[in-house]
Amino acid sequence: MRKNNVILQTTTKVTFFIIFLFSIHIFFAGHFAPGGGFVGGLLTTGAIVLLLLAYDLETIQATLPFNFTIVIGIGLLLSLGTAAGSIFFNVPFFTHAFGHFMLPLFGDTELHTAMIFDAGVYLVVVGAAITIIQSIGGDE
Repeated sequence: MRKNNVILQTTTKVTFFIIFLFSIHIFFAGHFAPGGGFVGGLLTTGAIVLLLLAYDLETIQATLPFNFTIVIGIGLLLSLGTAAGSIFFNVPFFTHAFGHFMLPLFGDTELHTAMIFDAGVYLVVVGAAITIIQSIGGDE
């Protein structure tokens, strides 16, 4: 761990959460506005890269103990499962379903299966980018 970057590490902790929360906002807003799983995943990857710049790879791997190749696999299963799920209902491939639901705290909410697809894309983008960055950064 780099010990001489107190200002960078302190501001990174705050900035990481701001970027991460904005990526979640972009993810949820992506169905009705520009954004979605791909852009949200890129923002989350950027936030993790910021952590990697302030700290070293071993510290971040201890903080985020995920096997990102498994994250890629989960994302692919979500995306392909959502897209192929329409076949079971005898509708064209990639046909999405939606409906209005009354959720506590949120009220009348419109939910789409496209959000599950976007969640898969989000996980694939984050998993692939962080796997590439870890493999490049791990070779010293």
